[in-house]
Amino acid sequence: MRVVILPTENEASDFAAQFISDFINENKSPVLGLATGSSVLLTYDALIRKYQLGQLSFKNTTTFNLDEYLGLPQKHPQSYRHYMNQKLFDHIDIDPKSTFIPECFKDDYELACLDYETEINNHDGIDLQLLGIGANGHIGFNEPTSSLNSRTRVKTLTENTLSKNARFF
Repeated sequence: MRVVILPTENEASDFAAQFISDFINENKSPVLGLATGSSVLLTYDALIRKYQLGQLSFKNTTTFNLDEYLGLPQKHPQSYRHYMNQKLFDHIDIDPKSTFIPECFKDDYELACLDYETEINNHDGIDLQLLGIGANGHIGFNEPTSSLNSRTRVKTLTENTLSKNARFF
């Protein structure tokens, strides 16, 4: 792991976008892990600009997102599928069939989690993961007490995370 500390959020986001762009351009079929939330928005904006300037193509890229709310269908305005379409996917040349977000509206959540892990394994894992950090330090809804070895699963959110995200509902 490499830690880079920059003076502003814009500089950090531009750095992350350049790192991701270089990675995509250097790899034949990159698999990215993506995050949602406000801490990655400037990075997504910078990636969109690079695409618009012809510096980047997502045609051969596959993505896997970290999380989704239970029970929200893909077209629900608060779903992370909707978020990703609005904030990134609709603005770049990625094949929608190559964008994966946990489908948490199935009745069998354990099977849905297993299916998601299987899909990641079918793509030989995630090559590069973009992460954001929540107000209480959570990463991808992995609350501060979560195990570092956790895999796809249903996770109960802390009151802090619920209150911070309540503005979206």
